[in-house]
Amino acid sequence: MLTIRRSAATAAAVLALAVSDATGGVTASASPAPALAPAKAPTPAAIAVPTGDTNPIHDPDLVKDGHTWYVFSTGLINREQGGTIRITVSHDQGRTWHAAGTVWSHIPAWIDRHYAGRTLPDNLWAPQVTHHGGRWYLYYSASTFGSNDSITALATNTTLDPKDPDYRWVDRGRVITSAPATRLSGTTDLEVNAIDPGVVTDRSGRSWLTFGSFWNGVYTVPISWPSGKPAKNWQRHAVQLAERPAVQYDPVEGAYVVRHGGWFYLFTSIDFCCQGANSTYKIAVSRAREVTGPYRDRSGALALTGGGDVLLATNGSQVGAGGQSVAGNVLAYHYYDADHDYAPTLGLKRIHWVGGWPTVTT
Repeated sequence: MLTIRRSAATAAAVLALAVSDATGGVTASASPAPALAPAKAPTPAAIAVPTGDTNPIHDPDLVKDGHTWYVFSTGLINREQGGTIRITVSHDQGRTWHAAGTVWSHIPAWIDRHYAGRTLPDNLWAPQVTHHGGRWYLYYSASTFGSNDSITALATNTTLDPKDPDYRWVDRGRVITSAPATRLSGTTDLEVNAIDPGVVTDRSGRSWLTFGSFWNGVYTVPISWPSGKPAKNWQRHAVQLAERPAVQYDPVEGAYVVRHGGWFYLFTSIDFCCQGANSTYKIAVSRAREVTGPYRDRSGALALTGGGDVLLATNGSQVGAGGQSVAGNVLAYHYYDADHDYAPTLGLKRIHWVGGWPTVTT
């Protein structure tokens, strides 16, 4: 059974935003010598092509903890293996991967209660894991096919190692929910969709939750610790980061923000996921001096008006690259493998920073 995150073009949840817990140089010679051209920095080696249990994997969130690499990904449809967030592990820097089960054996009961009387979610989607104050925070989404009803939720753990006696994912409930025909009540009156969560910390140490998909794009709101949930009066500080208003359905989602070299980089998945051979997903990037933007691409075009340089797209048998995350200088993403019946498959690329912009070898 393939892993599927429902496209926001069909899930299309718009935000009511109910919050449950607001709170080296060259040494000169003694003799004259001809000037030397600056030494060119060596290009980092390409990352090994991942092998092993690399499919089905959708929306991989790559997390490095010591010498162990983890990928957290969207659950299997039809609640196979419980439908909850899946975990895959590598002990050799991403070369070989082994399936390591799921976060829980079943979808939390409160999520089913939320959807009581209507279609229940098939699976949980698009995780991101972050570490703060000695605790791991796992954000994820739930929604239903064709509905306007989404949830961003949270679980925590003190360790990622399932062999640790303290290993246990604790359900922390909802972070943000969305419902039809409701709007963000902060800086804008636009409808948004509460899926694809991610966390980034700004220069002052304040953390922000990014989310959103299609329907007016991507937003960010401040969160507080240790709850990991939206801060008090967060609505007044909500900021829209990216939108594609000139493209039908506004297809931008999966935001992942990375700080590097004095800039914040916004990686997004644009166009259409989850259609196998017909997927048109691409990974785009723009940057800003502040977490809250404004984000622009190399040409200066605003992410809010459709800007964003394509970093990775369909290439050879890798169709529809997207659902990305970044750990250090490694880009993780999924693609549909044309050589294996278009199974959603884990891809890894080494990021090279050139002139202040990320590039990858295709």
